[in-house]
Amino acid sequence: MADIKEKFPNLIENAAVAVLYLDRNGSVLYCNKKIESLIGCSRTEIINKNWLEVLFKNSGNIMKKEMFRAVMEDSMVYKRAKDFQCNIQDSSGVERFISWSVTPILNKNNQTIEESAIIGHDITEIEERENSVKNFDDSLKNIFSSIKEYALYVINLDGNITYFGMGSESMFGWNKSDIIFKHVKVLHDIGGDPSNLTFILEQVRVFGKYETETELITKNKEVIPVILSVNHFLDANGKLAGYIFIAKDMTERKKLEYQIFQAEKLVALGQLSAGMAHEINNPLFVISGRLEMLKQEKFSPKIKDNLLLIESQADRIRKLVERILKFARKSTPVLEPINVNEALEQVLPLIQYNKLPAAKIEVRKEFEKNMAQIKGDLHQLQEVFLNILINAHQSMPGGGVIKIVTSNFENLYAQIQIIDSGVGIPPHSLKDIFMPFFSTKNEGTGLGLSICYNIIKSHNGTIEVESQVNKGSTFTIKLPFI
Repeated sequence: MADIKEKFPNLIENAAVAVLYLDRNGSVLYCNKKIESLIGCSRTEIINKNWLEVLFKNSGNIMKKEMFRAVMEDSMVYKRAKDFQCNIQDSSGVERFISWSVTPILNKNNQTIEESAIIGHDITEIEERENSVKNFDDSLKNIFSSIKEYALYVINLDGNITYFGMGSESMFGWNKSDIIFKHVKVLHDIGGDPSNLTFILEQVRVFGKYETETELITKNKEVIPVILSVNHFLDANGKLAGYIFIAKDMTERKKLEYQIFQAEKLVALGQLSAGMAHEINNPLFVISGRLEMLKQEKFSPKIKDNLLLIESQADRIRKLVERILKFARKSTPVLEPINVNEALEQVLPLIQYNKLPAAKIEVRKEFEKNMAQIKGDLHQLQEVFLNILINAHQSMPGGGVIKIVTSNFENLYAQIQIIDSGVGIPPHSLKDIFMPFFSTKNEGTGLGLSICYNIIKSHNGTIEVESQVNKGSTFTIKLPFI
């Protein structure tokens, strides 16, 4: 408590504005005198309580609390200040209209959110009661329509949708006018199975609310992962009139979790591969040595041909072991300023030295003229570009077009896209495309793209692929500017 007070001098303690200081979980670490007088609670009753319970302790409006929880989460996730307005009951039971500002507090490196501050201005006397209520409603609509990760919808006891707002249209693709009074199963029946929705509503009937991780379906039949919170919706008399659904889109989080999972698998496979490669190298060295000795002996042409065949296969194993070690070895990139366009230009002539289909392939370049420099290892990055370009050639045995596009992505990254019109990658293979030893080619080792992934990751960049069968593939690389 003493540490927190040091952050708030007497000016804050006695300010005319209400101040709450929260930890990452939304629990109150500090409040000033204005909060105590406003809500009629002592500091000891406020500290360590959730901020929503402090401000809305007399409110049974679950929807209001869930909305403001979404505002707070939006502020924390995107590290930006967020404003909202609401009315709360003061210590005398009188409703006061307060304008709040939520500000995330970052650590010394301005990266990780440590805590957050909420500052409230009492504007009850500034505006007429009617205008305040109207502004409150308008403010809520503007705030929640901008939070696309959340969708709020309400159903009646028959299961028909009666309200469709707060990001619902953007998340599900339905227009409000088209979905109102449709049964909620249009959002919940994955594969025509309503059992999950039935279970959720049963849990809400028993416990009053229910939260779960599930999947919902859009108008275009796309399945999206969400965290779903469902509560009772009560009428003016306190009777059950329906159910409130609040869904948070987890697509990006799931993608991040999958990337972390893939990275962990790559580390484990790298360690295993390094051990295997060393174990293979030892007997391979003995075999190669004995072969050299046998080649000095006088044998019939047939035996000599067989020895040459053994030697070629041993050499093939040696090259494979070299690639495995290259994949497993954590080499530190030698960083230097690099012009991405020039690096790509230097790679293009190297393609002809690889065994590629003889079909005619056109290469089209669309380079950003004013591209800022990145910091990277030129040879490693050129290995990535060359590997992807060779794959693009091999995917078009009958000829086609390769487009190389560079652009400035949000003034933060140099974006390189290599787009081919080849055979594409089946959907079931896309998720494994960067895994070691996975290949869609008959003679591939499955290490090329894994090495590319590791190189781009060591440069603090990202590499992704989109593909459609018989339409082609797009590899997108993002590398941070200096």
